[in-house]
Amino acid sequence: MLTSEQIDQLADELHQSETTRTPVEHFSKRFPVMTIEDGYRISRAWVARQIAEGRQVIGHKIGLTSRAMQQASQIDEPDYGTLLDSMLFTCQPGEVLEIPAQRFIAPRVEVELAFILNKDLQGPDVDVEQVLAATEYVTPAIEIIDARIEQFDRHTKAMRKVFDTISDNAANAGIVVGAGRADARAIDRPWVGAILRQNGVVEETGLAAGVQGDPAIGIAWLANKLAPWGESLKAGQIVLAGSFTRPVAAKVGDLFEADYGPLGKMAFKFV
Repeated sequence: MLTSEQIDQLADELHQSETTRTPVEHFSKRFPVMTIEDGYRISRAWVARQIAEGRQVIGHKIGLTSRAMQQASQIDEPDYGTLLDSMLFTCQPGEVLEIPAQRFIAPRVEVELAFILNKDLQGPDVDVEQVLAATEYVTPAIEIIDARIEQFDRHTKAMRKVFDTISDNAANAGIVVGAGRADARAIDRPWVGAILRQNGVVEETGLAAGVQGDPAIGIAWLANKLAPWGESLKAGQIVLAGSFTRPVAAKVGDLFEADYGPLGKMAFKFV
């Protein structure tokens, strides 16, 4: 386990990386004794620095929800991070939202569902029924993930470990919302589907069943995982339930169109 001084040092490095758009080397390589708990301590320390500069927490995200991604990361459960107001982009119907590419280092796009809460969810015994009762609506959401800690080691080309991803706020850097809204009970959540086009080409398709069978399961899991830290999900917050497509790399000029069928569409371009 890392010392408090090391946690602060690494959080400062993340903050500098986010400010300068320059990725840092893998924490797990430099500190091979670090644990998953250390990763969450670093992430929380980084969020605290963001809040001290005036940003506000607007919700949370769940990552590594698919079985394939968990196996690739050598873990048996998802991870999670914090959403800040500076990360939020809202797409208006019929418009192509412009997203400044210079805000990111190596942005990638994922297709998700977001749960908007109207009641608090406090673990440790939250279940899916409680999640549905606390959800005002679900809505399509795009997560923009990034790599403040470099995705691949600059020397060995080895992929970063789960400790690094968790430290890096579970890789979260942005969220796009603005499509339709639906009652969480009224829709068949596992069968919600989406088509993601990049510059007119279908890059990904998927069903929300890819998120642990039902995206509501992840919301309950997160509420329970936050409880030992003295934290909870709050009314008014956005909770990203996890991607049901692979991440698609984005660059300046790329136009993305996310079509969720009955739940609507969103279009955005990196400029």
